[in-house]
Amino acid sequence: MSQATRNQWLRPWARGFRDALMLPAWVVGLSLMGVGSLARDVGYPVEAAVLSTILVWAGPSQVLFFASIAAGAAWSAIALAIGFASLRFLPMTVALLPLLRRPGQGVAQQMLLAHFVAVTAWVEALRRLPHIPPEQRVGYFLGFANALILASSLCTYAGFHLAGVVPAPVAAGLLCLTPIFFLCSMTSGIRGLGDMIAIGLGLGLAPVASWAVGGGFDLIASGVIGGSIAFLVQRWRKAPKAGG
Repeated sequence: MSQATRNQWLRPWARGFRDALMLPAWVVGLSLMGVGSLARDVGYPVEAAVLSTILVWAGPSQVLFFASIAAGAAWSAIALAIGFASLRFLPMTVALLPLLRRPGQGVAQQMLLAHFVAVTAWVEALRRLPHIPPEQRVGYFLGFANALILASSLCTYAGFHLAGVVPAPVAAGLLCLTPIFFLCSMTSGIRGLGDMIAIGLGLGLAPVASWAVGGGFDLIASGVIGGSIAFLVQRWRKAPKAGG
């Protein structure tokens, strides 16, 4: 392996892996301990719980998967429900891939990168990648995301064997770690008025959308409305400069 290749892949990968293990990986991992506990409750082996973390890589969808199995739902209904629950990743992936796209990058590599898009990986990548040289971003992102999955898999395994030991309120609190960390990361990554408006409207419209829309589409609705308004405000503020 040439020095250029090592600089482009191994060093950024190691740096991303290290940065994730500093805190984000364990926040995500602790929130997925409940998945291992739930898998044990429905009679699935620990291997299935860990494999769901590696392949599905989305706590809410994993909870929905095992809870639906426990309820005796049909496999087709489970697949449809998880598909709808994962729709939120589509706009996240569309927003992130331009930062990771490189000349000569094939569709297979872009699909691999898309698999690693999750809440924490997405918000941290949007915050960190613009400050990283473009040729090092893919390696950094893969290192960061793999650290998240490794810690999550270990915590899923631990949660399976700790089922019944951890009090229910503690387990419920762990599930809240990821959204709290997500909100803190987004807030720290604010770069202008548009970001502030988008986050503020998203939070403010969430209860209204839950009442008016519901059905798992409330977050999408509040995000689309809040983000669209923030985009229009930002575009309006820049219009005079463009015209001058």
